[in-house]
Amino acid sequence: MQSFFKTLWTDESGQDTTEYVLLVALIALAVTAGMTILATNINSAFSAAGGELQTQTSGFGS
Repeated sequence: MQSFFKTLWTDESGQDTTEYVLLVALIALAVTAGMTILATNINSAFSAAGGELQTQTSGFGS
């Protein structure tokens, strides 16, 4: 039983896969955070443009 645990402790066959999975998860988290910030900025830009258009066109109907 002790040799089984010693073999299990020194076996590194699944280590690379685990590292790649953690790396992909970290990249996905960073991309998600970046998309959230970008979406907020795009929404603000379109809202500002829409408000400016509303201001500019309000004088034409009068």
